[in-house]
Amino acid sequence: MSRDWIKVCIAVLAISCAVLAAGGEAIAAVARARSGGVPDLARVLGALESQSFAAWKSGDRGFWATYLSDDFVGWGPSGRLDKDSAVLALSGAGCRISNYRLSNEQMSRLTPNAALLTHKSEVNGVCGGKPLAPTVYTATVYVREGGQWRAGFRAQSAVVDPLKATIPAASGVWTDGPTRSDADTQALLAREQAMVEAWKNRDAARMDRFFGPSIQFVDIFGNHIGSRAEALKKWSGEGCDVKGFKFSGAKATMLAPDFGVLTYRAVYDGKCFGQELWPIWGTAFYVKRGAVWMWSSGINVLAGASR
Repeated sequence: MSRDWIKVCIAVLAISCAVLAAGGEAIAAVARARSGGVPDLARVLGALESQSFAAWKSGDRGFWATYLSDDFVGWGPSGRLDKDSAVLALSGAGCRISNYRLSNEQMSRLTPNAALLTHKSEVNGVCGGKPLAPTVYTATVYVREGGQWRAGFRAQSAVVDPLKATIPAASGVWTDGPTRSDADTQALLAREQAMVEAWKNRDAARMDRFFGPSIQFVDIFGNHIGSRAEALKKWSGEGCDVKGFKFSGAKATMLAPDFGVLTYRAVYDGKCFGQELWPIWGTAFYVKRGAVWMWSSGINVLAGASR
């Protein structure tokens, strides 16, 4: 390896020298993204996502200290995560991962400094002595901080047949306190309640006014919606009969002045396709356009589900 290659390896700390030697094109993409370029952002974030799974498999705890935003929020086996708890949960402690495969990647640019990456994740492994769900859908939000892309949110929903799913034993457990009273939480929660009310009433016109221009969504059974049009069609159609809902424990995590993540627990009174609706850990990504917060993607996780 030449001296020039060594200099590039030092400059691009997020990419290993092995990856650099294998493909100079990927290194160029990272450099462009860090300088503000956008053409190769999906490739850059995909590379970071792959690195995070490799760090999980190898138990590289040190990786997560720089990969995660200090304001990170997400969902883990025991509930809502902050950065400290996420380092423990995501670093592979107590896990033996034989292999994994990522596919079906889709990126949505939410703001100039925030992007959502979703993908199917097939994993063969054990954590805490329990087999992991063989297939999950993963949602990671990347935020640009100090010229670097870092993970500001991550959650996974297991891909399961709804007719074969069972409610988790810990579905009723919530340990993260009541809804926050701060202005950001109250603002995003009001929007979320109105948006879910529109879904309950199958009101496509109202949902259309709440939606941002780019939508992705992952439900509690690992089903992925990849477009705004698909979301409007599915959420305003037949299938669900919901009489009411109640949110608790809501919290807004502001990753930028124009971008916030709302996390909460929700209980529904109703059925979808004949099946009772179980409690969820809900997540909505909100983007501020002018003075209005727009619903701009989300993921719901079955409350109490372990992965």
